[in-house]
Amino acid sequence: MTDFLTMPGYLIRRAHQAATARFAEEMSQAGLALTPFQYAALSAIAAAPGLDQARVAQMADCDRATMGGVLDRLVDRGLVARTVSERDRRARVLHLTESGAALLAQARPVAEAVQDTLTEGLSTADRAMLTDLLTRIAGRRA
Repeated sequence: MTDFLTMPGYLIRRAHQAATARFAEEMSQAGLALTPFQYAALSAIAAAPGLDQARVAQMADCDRATMGGVLDRLVDRGLVARTVSERDRRARVLHLTESGAALLAQARPVAEAVQDTLTEGLSTADRAMLTDLLTRIAGRRA
């Protein structure tokens, strides 16, 4: 019988817990109130202003209902603006507000530093291999 402590699923869950905790700690130390999902949403919107909620959820690999709650909170905080699409009056498109863009600019170096901290014991080649393996496990093409 395989020891559960060495099972990939267990180790991936533990790595996720470590990454999430480190992200929260570093954002808090920087005085930024931002979760990983909120960071992903802001980053997706910044990369492609005018996305709709479904596309932001898809880019962040998050279900639409969860992303809806994340976006509601970002809108309530004045970080994201929802407007009616000019192409489809039934759709709402998303843009960062000035406050949202400013917060993302502050958060980006913190998030990048977290990635470096999480992989600090790895060589450049090992980090690239880890990224490739996790990308394949997650079902995406690198």
